[in-house]
Amino acid sequence: MTETSKIRCLFGTDGVRDIANRGLMTPEMALSLGRAFVLFMTERGIPRPTVAVGRDTRRSGYMLESALSAGLTSAGADVLSLGVIPTPGVSFSVRQAGIHGGAVISASHNPAEYNGIKFLDAKGYKLSDDDEATIEEYLGDPLMDEWRPSGASIGIVRQSGEAIKQYADWLKGLFGKTAFNRSVAVVDSAHGAASSIAGEVFSESGLDVRTIGDRPDGLNINEGVGVMHMPHLASAITSNEARFGIALDGDADRVLLADSKGRVLDGDIMLWVLARWLHGKGTLGSCVVSTVMSNLALEERLGECGITLTRCPVGDRYVLDSMKRSNSRLGGEQSGHIILYQHVHTGDGLCTALNFLKACEDLGEDLDSLVDRFGRFPQVLKNLRVESKSGLLENENVKKAIKDGEARLGVQGRVFVRMSGTEPLVRVLVEARDESALFEVSEQILDTIKETGPAGSAADGGRQA
Repeated sequence: MTETSKIRCLFGTDGVRDIANRGLMTPEMALSLGRAFVLFMTERGIPRPTVAVGRDTRRSGYMLESALSAGLTSAGADVLSLGVIPTPGVSFSVRQAGIHGGAVISASHNPAEYNGIKFLDAKGYKLSDDDEATIEEYLGDPLMDEWRPSGASIGIVRQSGEAIKQYADWLKGLFGKTAFNRSVAVVDSAHGAASSIAGEVFSESGLDVRTIGDRPDGLNINEGVGVMHMPHLASAITSNEARFGIALDGDADRVLLADSKGRVLDGDIMLWVLARWLHGKGTLGSCVVSTVMSNLALEERLGECGITLTRCPVGDRYVLDSMKRSNSRLGGEQSGHIILYQHVHTGDGLCTALNFLKACEDLGEDLDSLVDRFGRFPQVLKNLRVESKSGLLENENVKKAIKDGEARLGVQGRVFVRMSGTEPLVRVLVEARDESALFEVSEQILDTIKETGPAGSAADGGRQA
């Protein structure tokens, strides 16, 4: 993670996010963020930037896009409106068009009532912590009110109805048909940004596709579908007698797969397969980058192949930062954010799934054998809703509970506790070969956190054994 001396208050791990039309995610805030982003670019030598703006399928998306575009144009930027398009599609469009930056209006995997705004630079990268902190500083700068272009200096908005088609065409051209040709596969688009293209993209790669989660109505994004609801995909695989399934999230920058038995092929398993494939071709680079959340089994499996794993903080931009520093060409998260640097500069669920299937083809992998062969350490992730995240992890009792848990597990396990960057949650991850110790350590830490202040109930974030 890049060191920063600046403190961000609005931006989390993936942009500014809140319940739409409340708190941090109002039209007024969107307008101000648009103006601040232009000021940020202008003071870096781009006097009249062009910014591509895309959104997911939430009802609030058009409202926030209108406000954000008003802010951008009022500060003298031109806007290329992409409409509904995946986050990686915005990154692709910025690079393809050779423009100065991008903005994505999405709350990713969050429920429909949420929305968010994140910015991209001219290379399609998410902005650094320092850059986001600078944009926050501009929000309180008097220049924000004084700086009012007029006449021809006011920006214009142009519609780009072809952007999502161009992105889909690029995906379809990556490999053509694979060895999974005519295999029945269920594709779940989470009623999100990829709903209009996911079925077509995978059909063109040779799959016999059955689509679910592809009927967005503005209010159903991520509702019972997508990467946050894998049992729904497992059920659809069974009912369709499918060979496997593919699930995306709301903005399609994440992907998880499931085998014919409905067992989840998560980001760790995908990294394991993709790493061996790229290593064999000599295009892996120095290592594989993943986050502190990845299962210890990933280190073991990669080590057996002579491949090094480098860990970084949670967040796909931190993965990318670490990849660039270490000259890695592959990185990702257990949650399904995967960055294949040869192709993309951000997580891309569709691109990842296509590359994973190609890797399995070239390596002769049987998807139904991957879970057993990977042999993950038993792991439990609990999410505890809290009223305030401030100072929680600095509490001495909490620190002692974590230290005691680590001591009990020793080298045969690990404990990782962090605050969510997008929700009022504390995440407690415990991993151990001894499954009985797993739950005892997890519950002790959760109970200690609850005792430190007001907190809600803990919910499973996905137990894996």
